[in-house]
Amino acid sequence: MITKRIIPCLDVKNGRVVKGMNFEGLSDVASPVELAQYYSSCGADELVFYDITASAEGRALFTDILTETARRVFIPLTVGGGINTVEDFDRVLKCGADKVSVNSGAIRNPDLIDQAAKRYGDQCVVISADVKRQDGGFRVYAKGGREDTGMEAISWIRACVDRGAGEVVLNSIDTDGVKGGFDLEMLEAVSNAVSVPVIASGGAGRIEDFLTLFQTLPKVDAGLAASIFHFGEVKIADLKAAMAAAGIPTRL
Repeated sequence: MITKRIIPCLDVKNGRVVKGMNFEGLSDVASPVELAQYYSSCGADELVFYDITASAEGRALFTDILTETARRVFIPLTVGGGINTVEDFDRVLKCGADKVSVNSGAIRNPDLIDQAAKRYGDQCVVISADVKRQDGGFRVYAKGGREDTGMEAISWIRACVDRGAGEVVLNSIDTDGVKGGFDLEMLEAVSNAVSVPVIASGGAGRIEDFLTLFQTLPKVDAGLAASIFHFGEVKIADLKAAMAAAGIPTRL
């Protein structure tokens, strides 16, 4: 059975890791380079590095910090933020990323997914979807959760996978930073709609939230979190030990 992955997320703004709630109220946490190195050494399966204001500010991702981060870690690194062209994919991959996450850039130009998948392979293209409940359904948001696209989320994510996205990160805006558990309803809808790996993001507050996620939704491949790892509320070694004790396949 495929092991379930635990993935810390580094939300980076102005060269520093930050964390907020419902995508708002950001507070400073640490250096992304130091934090990435720490997670690489303490059992994280992968890392996600988001330059969270690149799209909203209409600029390219910070490559100097990314290059140094990639140099220090020895686990797969997914990078996103300000990815709008195939050239952006190329630049980020040359900095040391293993996978590239695209959100707003794909909303503006869905062909970007096809182009990147054709050049670099499906396994390199990650669709990151910021999703919020609205009018009884799930709606896609752009620019770091700031802009309502009007698009229905499940059909959008399925279309991205059909175009060549090899992985989905589902960010629930409703549960982000609230620490009340992952958005199981939203995750079930997405994991039933696609055949590629789905990563759950938004809502983890304790070890039990990960156990509930993987036991309730075995199709979900990974759990992603930020502040509970950053502030030491959950230690990755303890989380993985609890997963193994519960019979959830994990890399110890």
